[in-house]
Amino acid sequence: MRSLFLLFLLSVFSSPIIAQKVFDFNAQCQQAYREIIQLKLNNGKRILEEEKKNHPNNLIPDFLDNYIDFFILFFNEDPAEYKIRKDNLEKRIQLMDKGPESSPLFLFTKSIIHFQWAAVKIKFGNNWDAGWGFRRSFLLSKENQKKFPSFAPNEMLFGAMQVAAGTIPEGYKWLSSLLGIKGSIKTGMKQLENFLSENDSWAALYREEAIFYYLYLKFYIENKKDEVFAFITQKNLDVRNNHLFTYLAANLGVNNQQSDYALHILSQMNNDAAYLNMPLWDMEIGYARLYHLEPDAADQLKKFLSDFKGKFYVKEVLQRLSWYYYLQGDQQKANEQRKLITEKGGLETESDKQAQKEAISGKWPNKLLLKARLLNDGGYHQEALQILQGKGSSDFLLPEEQLEFAYRLARIYDDLGRKEEAISAYLTAMKLGESRREYFAARAALQIGYIYEKRQDKNRALAYFQKCLNMKNHDYKNSLDQKAKAGIARCSNE
Repeated sequence: MRSLFLLFLLSVFSSPIIAQKVFDFNAQCQQAYREIIQLKLNNGKRILEEEKKNHPNNLIPDFLDNYIDFFILFFNEDPAEYKIRKDNLEKRIQLMDKGPESSPLFLFTKSIIHFQWAAVKIKFGNNWDAGWGFRRSFLLSKENQKKFPSFAPNEMLFGAMQVAAGTIPEGYKWLSSLLGIKGSIKTGMKQLENFLSENDSWAALYREEAIFYYLYLKFYIENKKDEVFAFITQKNLDVRNNHLFTYLAANLGVNNQQSDYALHILSQMNNDAAYLNMPLWDMEIGYARLYHLEPDAADQLKKFLSDFKGKFYVKEVLQRLSWYYYLQGDQQKANEQRKLITEKGGLETESDKQAQKEAISGKWPNKLLLKARLLNDGGYHQEALQILQGKGSSDFLLPEEQLEFAYRLARIYDDLGRKEEAISAYLTAMKLGESRREYFAARAALQIGYIYEKRQDKNRALAYFQKCLNMKNHDYKNSLDQKAKAGIARCSNE
């Protein structure tokens, strides 16, 4: 018996002790996260590899590896990289499952991983998987908020998802119903604001990521664009050294008719080799220059098309490049770029779909209206108005040109602060285009809604947002519906 007992003791103490996996967001992991969130991915990766050697049972390095995959795949969309990394989703979820359930990071890490891969899968055309991934993330975050209500990062993630779920356009309603997702713009934005006002260490760590979500949602969903740029300035966001903020400021600048601002941001960004190399910079510069009809815009757009491996934006950029040559009077090159629209890129975005539709139609835009559009898109409103000065609807022969003229004039008046003239021209565009496939009538209704919303005339604003929603079978239907739904939610205090 004594021999058996000794043998038992020897077997127990000679067996390897399996250490418990932990979620230890220690100083080294925090530094790695800060490098990664600035898009200095290689720096972050080196720190994580060192942490894995020093603390092999810490799960946070594996969690942060997912951020690296996310940024590489989301911004660059390289199919070869996707093939290499796509199996990491399940591997990382299995790893997180080994952590202690008593930690708020047990559910939070899995929610972030599913959220990031849902965004990536949209970029690679896997919309169905993306929808289920978003649902998993949503439910995990909701559960974590119930279990750990004082864990501040819950408000960041679940708040952002609440806003996104609260504005799902009609074209995707079937998916949201099937997935059982229901959100609220008001609740979600409040959660994000609460998080940004927190003073604990978690809020400090995740502040930059939360700002990224918050400002994009404030821009596109709350339509408080002036507040977004005021926040960037007042909070002194590092748009030079934090490339996530560089992209935020430049991208929103280009999409808010502020080409000069976007070019300024991009001209002073830190170009150190440590940062993720992104062809998207060339696209943003190319657009900003095209919107001022500058001759070197084509070089940037061609560089983007040469370096970018993905499908998003490609048809749209080819369309813009064809417009460039068309306005330059080089019809041969314009036709070459237009032909490529039908051969390259994908049809995931509405702007890519519209580019494809225009290319197939064989029709070219009216040059006068196209110049006015590009200048207006860049924020050069007086120059755009000058181009249309002295023109009337009778100067345009085609019905679609008369419609676009009314809309372009309205947008320019709107952007110059001449609101009554803008409303009158918008109403003309609505009358001319309410039964046509072009998006001008629906966008005109949306813009009138914005004007009345700013005047606090919520009843009129609601009426025009609803008119936008009611228009069927036009270009950009889903994105315009989403904006109208957001407007209705704001005016209804939802």
